[in-house]
Amino acid sequence: MLHSQTHLRSRPVQAGYLRAFEAVARHLNFRMAAEEMALTQSAVSRQIQSLEDEVGVPLFLRHTRAVELTTAGMQLLQAVGQALPRIDAAVRHIRQSSGRKHVSVTTFASFASMWLIPKLEAFQRAYPDIDIRIEASDSAVDLEVADLDVAVRYAPAERMAPGARRLFGESVTPMVSPWLLKSGPPLRKPEDLLQHTLIEAGDAYTPHLAWLTWRRWLDANGMERAQPKRWLSFNYAYQMVQAALSGQGVVLARPPLVAESLTRGELVEVFPAAEFPQARLVSPMAYWLVLAPRSTHRPEVLAFADWLMAESVSTRHTVGEGDDPDMVNDLD
Repeated sequence: MLHSQTHLRSRPVQAGYLRAFEAVARHLNFRMAAEEMALTQSAVSRQIQSLEDEVGVPLFLRHTRAVELTTAGMQLLQAVGQALPRIDAAVRHIRQSSGRKHVSVTTFASFASMWLIPKLEAFQRAYPDIDIRIEASDSAVDLEVADLDVAVRYAPAERMAPGARRLFGESVTPMVSPWLLKSGPPLRKPEDLLQHTLIEAGDAYTPHLAWLTWRRWLDANGMERAQPKRWLSFNYAYQMVQAALSGQGVVLARPPLVAESLTRGELVEVFPAAEFPQARLVSPMAYWLVLAPRSTHRPEVLAFADWLMAESVSTRHTVGEGDDPDMVNDLD
């Protein structure tokens, strides 16, 4: 059937047709799509025909024994293929959490793995009736529109909106496992690092992460252009720390993220700040707690936020960071 511009409509298409479209586009077969949806093949065919009428252009090229997406069909599939799984996930979450207290948290992967998840058992013991859902992503999510209650951000103060609460700041300093400290080449002064493998983030040399690099640390400690025994790089901070824990080298670590390992003696700060003032380089970044505007009235969200703030005070004390104003509004 031919479609012309006169058939184009401005109103939204019926959502039910999109499910049939996605199934046919995935299988490129009307019969298989019909079997999956527990419908007759003619019913699926009618839904696709109705969708094409509403869109105003053909979405499939129908051959004798094959079906092929048109350019318009491929464009629609790209959108539908992303939207339907998100809708299904949201419905599953609503069904599972109906009538239950829950808090949805978004943060970046390293923070979730290294700081938040190991502490969650304590929260769950204190609040056994609150379900926690964590979405770990290195992409910031808009709390104004996303189905999330709490975000932990990693950013300098000037990029945070009023009302953001500071968890703790950040610095970097060399750390090793006690085993490597005892069995490897001596580590008595910064120059001794050059006899070891240095572990760092593979993407640390992008401009906005430059303060996390060994190059910056070595330059600040009088070793411009110096090279270590070898380099070992990873995509994520928790991979770097895991390599250090297993004795594979010296990691330029962020004390707040490894506070538990420091407390347990699994990692050792190579050059204590009291003896080596330049060993801890302060970063302009900090960790922030942000609440979604629509969630600020819910007691379970406030309880989780208060718990996070209390845990952050413990981390500050562990890494020797002084108490700072809690709100971004209070920072100079």
